[in-house]
Order: sequence, then C-alpha cells, then structure tokens
Amino acid sequence: MELDRRNFIKFIAGGVGGTLLSPLPWKLIDDITIWTQNWSWVPIPARGKISHVDTVCTLCPGACGITVRKVGDRVVKIEGRQDYPVNRGGICPLGMAGQQILYNEGIRWKSPMKRVGPRGSDTWQEVSWTEAIETLSARIRGLRQSGNPERLAAIDGNQSRSTMALLIRRLLDAVGSPNYLTIPGQEDAYAMAQLLMQGGNGLLAFDLEKSDFVLSFGCGLVDGWGAPGRMLNTWGEWVSRKTFVVQIDPRASDTAMKADLWIAPFPGTEAALALGIAHVLVKEKAYHKEFIEHYSTGFKNWVGGKGITHEGFSKLVLDKYAPQDVERITGVEKELIIRVARRFAEAKAPIAIAGRGKGDLPGSLYENMAVHALNALQGRINMGGGVLAAEDIPLSQWPEAELDSVARAGIASSRIDGAGSRRYPFATSLIHHFSESIRSGSQIDTLLVCSTNPIYTVPDSQGLAEALKEVPFIVSLSPFRDETSLMADMILPDHTHLEKMADIVWPTGIQYPLYALSRPVVRPLYETRHSGDVIIAVAKGIGGSVAGSFRWKNFEEAVKQRVKGLFDSGAGETSLEGSVPVWKGLETIRGQSNAPSSFPAMWEDLKASGCWHHASHRFGRWEEIFQTPSGKFEFYSSAIVSALKESSKGASLDDTLKEMGIAAAGDAVYMPHYEEALSGAEKQEYPLLLFPIELINLASGWIGNPPFLNKTLFDYQLKGDDLFVEVNPKTAAEYGYLEGSRVILRSRRGELKARVHLFEGAMPGIVFMPVGLGHTAYDKYLKGKGANPYEIIERVEDPLSGQPIWWNTKVKVIKV
Repeated sequence: MELDRRNFIKFIAGGVGGTLLSPLPWKLIDDITIWTQNWSWVPIPARGKISHVDTVCTLCPGACGITVRKVGDRVVKIEGRQDYPVNRGGICPLGMAGQQILYNEGIRWKSPMKRVGPRGSDTWQEVSWTEAIETLSARIRGLRQSGNPERLAAIDGNQSRSTMALLIRRLLDAVGSPNYLTIPGQEDAYAMAQLLMQGGNGLLAFDLEKSDFVLSFGCGLVDGWGAPGRMLNTWGEWVSRKTFVVQIDPRASDTAMKADLWIAPFPGTEAALALGIAHVLVKEKAYHKEFIEHYSTGFKNWVGGKGITHEGFSKLVLDKYAPQDVERITGVEKELIIRVARRFAEAKAPIAIAGRGKGDLPGSLYENMAVHALNALQGRINMGGGVLAAEDIPLSQWPEAELDSVARAGIASSRIDGAGSRRYPFATSLIHHFSESIRSGSQIDTLLVCSTNPIYTVPDSQGLAEALKEVPFIVSLSPFRDETSLMADMILPDHTHLEKMADIVWPTGIQYPLYALSRPVVRPLYETRHSGDVIIAVAKGIGGSVAGSFRWKNFEEAVKQRVKGLFDSGAGETSLEGSVPVWKGLETIRGQSNAPSSFPAMWEDLKASGCWHHASHRFGRWEEIFQTPSGKFEFYSSAIVSALKESSKGASLDDTLKEMGIAAAGDAVYMPHYEEALSGAEKQEYPLLLFPIELINLASGWIGNPPFLNKTLFDYQLKGDDLFVEVNPKTAAEYGYLEGSRVILRSRRGELKARVHLFEGAMPGIVFMPVGLGHTAYDKYLKGKGANPYEIIERVEDPLSGQPIWWNTKVKVIKV
C-alpha cells in the first residue's frame, strides 16, 4: 500500500479503533486504578458493620434532627431525620458536612495545653487534665481569697437557655462575678421587643407554616435563618398553600429571588418602611378593631395623670410616616408601600417578622418594635399563622447557688460592660463595651471563653483582639484552633458536637414547646472532655460554697435534674408518631399519649429520640397573655417610660436621650419609630456602605467552614485565596471597577483586600461582603482564605438597646 497522507490517517485511525475494541486498554486502566489505591497517602474507606444513629445537630440553635451513618466506628454520612418534628428530613449544608468538623485534625485541639511562648505565637505544651483543672481552680480561688471575685469573666456562645449556659453562669454567680457575657444575636432583639410591648421574659414564636402572607424584614428564610431544616420544609408548604412572601432586603439574596415580591430599601431604614405600611393600615382603618380597642394601649391619643395629652401610635404614623415621606427615607416607591399594606390587610393569616440574614447578629430594637406593631394592628398576636406568645418549657429549676459573703459582695459590683445600667437598662450583655472597658483600664484577671470565637465573629473584632492582650489569663474551652483560642494561656478542649451530649431549649421561632437533646455518636477521638464536666470539676476544685453549688457528678446528671420537670408535667411526647407534622395539630392535640411509666424510662426515650415536644397551644387569650402593667399590648411602652425616668434622675431627659443615642423627642421615644443610624465617616472620603451578608453554604459563626462547603462556593465568590465583594454595575462604572478588579476596602477602622464581582442584584452604593472567610487560624483550608468584614466594621450603637450596629460602616473602595 502506498503510504500517502490519506492512507497514513486510515492506518492510525484503524489501529486506535482496533485497540479500543480490544480488552487491552480497559485491563490497563483497571490495573492502574488498583495500583493507585495502594499508595500510602490515599484515604482508605472504613470497613465494618453499617449502622445508623439518630441524634440532633447542635452546630446552630436550630436543633435539626439528624441520622448519622457509620461504617464500623467511623461516621461516613449525615442526613436529616424524617421523624424529627423540627426539620422532618431537611438539613442545611453545614449540618451535612459535620463529619469534617469531627475528623479534621488540623482544626482541633487534641488535649489540654498551656502556652509556653509569647501570646499568639502558637507555642504550647501538653498538660494533664488534673493539672489544667487545678491551675484554673487555684487561680479563681485566689481571686476569691483576695476579695476580687468580680475579676473573673466569661464570654459564652451557648444557647442562652441551654444547660451548658446555665452551668457557666452559675459558676460565675457562685464565685461572685456579675461579668457573664454572651454573643449578641437576633434573639436579644426579639426578647427586648417582647419585653417592651408585651411584658415578661417569654419567647416569641412564629406560626409560619399556617401564614398566607409573610412580610419578612430581612430574615434569610432560606439562607439559614431560624432552624434551617424547618425553613426548607416551610417554603414547600408556602408553595403548596400559595402563601405570598414579601422579602425586604437590599440585596437579591436566595430568599429575595424565591419570594413573590422583593423590596430593596436603603439598609437601616426598615423601621420607616414598617411604619409607612402602618400609616396605610391606620389611615384606611384596615386594622383589627377588637384587638386595638380592647387589648392594646397607646394607639390613640390619651391624657396622662397630670392632665397632659400624649400622642398615640396612630397619630405618630399618620403625621410622620406617610408613604411619600417614607419613600424619601427608604427609596421604596410610595405606590408599592400602599400596595403591600393593602395586601397585608386583606390576608387572612398575615405575619411580619424582623431580623437580618441568619440572625447571628441583632437588629435595631425600634425596628423590631415597628415590625411587631404590624402584627398587633392586624390582631396577629397569639393567633394561628401569627406571632405566638410562648410559655416556658416545664423544666425543673435547680436549687439556688450557694452564695457566701464574698460572692454576694462581688455580684453587687458593677458589670464591666455596663449592661443593665441606667444608660443601657434593657441590655443583658454588651460585648463591645467589655473590650472598650478593658482597653480603658478596667481589670479582668481571668477570662473563660466557651463555645465562641469572638475575635472573629464580633463587629470591631480587632478592638476585642487588642483588649484581650490586656487580660492576664485567658482559658479557652473551644474544641477548635480558632482565633480566640490561639490568644489563650490555657486550652481545656471540648468534644465536638458528634462526641457529646448537649441540649437546646426551644429553638428559635418554633411554635410549640420543644426540648432537644443530642447524644454522642462516636467515642471521643482525642483527650478532650465535655465542657460541662470541666465546669463542674473546676467548681469542686475551688471548694467551699462554690463546690456546694455543683453537687452533680457530671453534665448528664445536671441535665437529668432539669428534664425531670418534663416528666412531672405529665405532658408532651418524646417521639413523633404518624406522618402529620406537629404544627398542624396544635389546636387539637392535648396531654400525653403512650406516657412512660417512670422517669428513668422517659429519660432513655428522650436520649434515643432526641426531643421532647408538647404539640399544643392555646390561641387567642388576649385577656391573659400580656404581662405589661396595663395587661395589654403596649404601642406606648410603659417599660421605656419607667427606664428613662430612672435613668434621668439627676440629669435632664434630653441629656439622657442623647447619651442613649436616641434622636427622637417627645412621645415618639416610647413608641416604635425610625432612628437614622449615624456614622462619623465623611461621605466624600468614604462614599460607599459596607454590608456583610450570610450564605447558607458558608459557616459564618464560631465554627469554621468545612472544606466540603468551600467547594460549593462559586469562582465569583472565592477564587484561590481571593474573596469577591458584590457591587452593582452602575456603582462599578462610576468608580472604574471591572469584573474581577482587585481592590482595597478601607474604613476608619482598617482595610481589607478583595476582588469585585458585578451583580445586578446589589443595590447601588453598597458593597456586599460575605461573612465566614478571612480566618487567621484553623488549617490550610481556612487560614488566609478571603477576608473578614468584621475587622473593619465601625463601633456604632443601636439607640436604646446599646447593641452593635453592623450594617452602617462607610468605606472607600480603592482599585489596586
């Protein structure tokens, strides 16, 4: 055959085709595959018996039920439980990636450690648990002996009603320190709004599944808000019920894009928008007349005890919040405000809810009050599909802590953060004031950091980092090598969530009493110890009345003592029977079926099922649910009146309001109103607004993002080590940014590096920056990836509540 070009190509093609049709290449591929599996560094799948363990995910306060699949002793998969009332099979990305938190040894402390190098040098020496606990006990004992118990402080990230949180707070009480601090969250704003308008310290619950119109002021309903697994199911219910969802959000979040209507006001003006909707309802008399006339106060003008006429809520909104005025404040067209208000009024079961993103940080107090006022106007308090007045879960109370004279004197001293003082009467913890006080010379000798990473998660995180350098002795009970634990002097490492028992009392927003209890699904991998057991051991080591306040052998005993109250109540269930969701039967289900014959039997059932719930609620009851002095819902808050009267003793009211950051005057101070969030930054120098955002597939709390989740981020969110910020194309064109431009974000607090992603769903004039990256600790999968917006957030306070405002930092964006 003549070997010309055509015949050569035929020869090669024929040879390749013949080879592929023969078994030779497939045999070679199989041999190579087997050979590569013998490389020493290739992970070998676990071998052994397949089993499943039901428990509860405690990576967030949502308390979703999970099933952990194991091969031998190794966890290989985590799924949502179909038989768990909270989530009924739903689960968020972080919950699914939980085994990487357990098995990633690069992020975990493996035993007790003490620092041997300079603070922050990451130089440690392993110590025994006996030495570690005795070291801490002796130090606290020394503070009590010197008469300075208040120089002990704790920063706690556990859910406020959990057994773990109660143990830590009890330790400080028994020692004699008032300085128990918590990480601020949306539940703080809910609690304050509840106190000011409904009275009492109960919870707000949301009967969302039965709502037919949802007005969400920033809640990331499918972005991780509340119990994420629940919300995924709830959205399905809304679709089937044709529930109309309005998402109020300055950015086209996943929730906004799935909603029936998306409204984008200027950040921080949501209270004005709520009051503009209230204006329409009042003007058109489209409110619930029975509730307003018989079960509320402060709606109409009224005459006080000294014959002074006071302005009511109706006059306030009619005079100051007309849709055209609200349009100038919020940027939302007046016609749209009117349309939404009318649709809210026409709905049979509407609900209005407040809270930005996942709810990891609090919103404005007056904004929460304004949104809650919309529920009151429609009589949606304690009604099906509305906001429910929740009663306490019947857990047993522990005996009071034993307080000796040292403890009583210490507790009587002023808190280091000023919470509960005349200036901050409704705050229970102000973490940013803690750091400010430390930098100003206030003395804390020993600090316990529990289940939190405040150097990373708190606005003005750099200010807190500087403050911690002034604390002589820091003890971290974190299981992780996070930013705050690397600043510690001693590590007492906790188990991870799959290695221990933990409880969550009434997850955020759930509309019926629920107590969640997780259980260990694997034995601890390292020489870690349950933080509850550590706290009890430290208390016993201190001795005296402190030891007398902790008579339990271990954490489980302390939990059991609380849980006994659930059994004694004679109500509730420890299992979910049937396929009907719990929320569908709240009006009809009563009592307890298949009740255990004894508390030990009930305890074993609870550990196996992971929850106790009482599927019952008494709706209505307007004549008895409000615990205000008037016994009614208060548009005009008597609690604010009393607090300001006390706070202004010896000073003028105007000076007191100025000190609290309240710009309003007259009767508006005591009612929901709009307060403009002010910044000292000059607009010419810092023309843009920095707005942190939260993504459901990016862990943004104290737990670092697992590598699995990093893989779910798009290249326009994280590429290599570069984090992208979202900017509207019009804003980008004005300042000369292009897709992928490298920039520096600079505020008065500092600067960060990022890249630009052009996004039509970003409001012009705003830079949207994801939260959850920019770690300086953990391992190679997290350290140095992206940037943390909290490093450059300015410290601005919300009026009245004193909580940090994290959505009002002005920045300039400099193209590199």
